[in-house]
Amino acid sequence: NELKVSQLAEEQETRAIRDDLANLEKSLETERKRNEEYLTSLRYLQADFENYRKRVEKDVRDLKESSTVGFVNRLIPVMDNLELAVASATKAEDKGLLEGVKMVQKSLVSALEAEGLQKIDAVGMPFNPSMHEAVDKVQGKDKGEDTVIEELRKGYTFKGRVIRPSSVKVELAAKHEAKAAHRQEAAEGSI
Repeated sequence: NELKVSQLAEEQETRAIRDDLANLEKSLETERKRNEEYLTSLRYLQADFENYRKRVEKDVRDLKESSTVGFVNRLIPVMDNLELAVASATKAEDKGLLEGVKMVQKSLVSALEAEGLQKIDAVGMPFNPSMHEAVDKVQGKDKGEDTVIEELRKGYTFKGRVIRPSSVKVELAAKHEAKAAHRQEAAEGSI
């Protein structure tokens, strides 16, 4: 009898241990799932924060650039006036004034170029409406491209973006002359 009671007690104890072990395994699995959810959530938060940090850095760069563009735009007329002063001093043959103004002009141009300002090449270049503003046109005889023959006001780009187009005089290619003559003939024929 005692043996049966002892075996029964051991079986009950074994069942209790198995039940406890099963409950612990369930709890462990639940905690593992919860841990994985927390880890996934943390990874998303890290990615969101990294994207936010990059966006803020870009916004700060854009803000600095836009404020610099405004400042550079205000300095371009100063450069224009310095060029006029150099031209005037050259005509007046005032060497001292001319050298002084040239030094100031060179310093200003150098500082602006260091910030990203670049002069647009115009004379001798094909006309480009995104870089050049045609203020005068003359008919040419060559059948090539429309070409800039004179720059009336310098144009500038700032960090690759046009902030003031060059005001230019354009020599129109001969193809425009043929088109104009064709239009003229068509107009006369319809009368």
